Amino acid sequence: MKSSDTRLIRLIALFKLLKAILLIAVGLGAVHLLHSDIASVLAHWVKMFGLNPGGRYVDRAIQNAVALSPNTIRGLGVGSFLYAGLFLTEGIGLWLLKRWAQWFTVIMTSSLIPLAIYEIDRHPTALKVLVLIINVAVVGFLVHRIKADAST
Repeated sequence: MKSSDTRLIRLIALFKLLKAILLIAVGLGAVHLLHSDIASVLAHWVKMFGLNPGGRYVDRAIQNAVALSPNTIRGLGVGSFLYAGLFLTEGIGLWLLKRWAQWFTVIMTSSLIPLAIYEIDRHPTALKVLVLIINVAVVGFLVHRIKADAST
């Protein structure tokens, strides 16, 4: 495998590991919210990050979060930890340049592309389009790598 391919696979691995870290943080935040007054915790976070508590988006986000039931918060936490586990598996396997990890990443990433397209259709944003482009590029590159490795 060319060194440029190795670097790109490791870059994808770092991207997957970063997503895992973010999802672990979300999961820990959900667990923390389960045993707290959501409004006061969110007010603290808003203040800590220097956000405008009266801003339209911040206010709406706080209202939506306060309305969540404990079961919904628990589900968000569990789902975050499960997805983090999948991303950790992908990231570590890719970092170690394992062939199974390339297949696993192709399958997992491809399975989320229809959802990304649906989300873009519902509420298009530049960030959603960028994520879709990155995911399609990752799948395309890894399929190319798998085929190239199979022919050698």
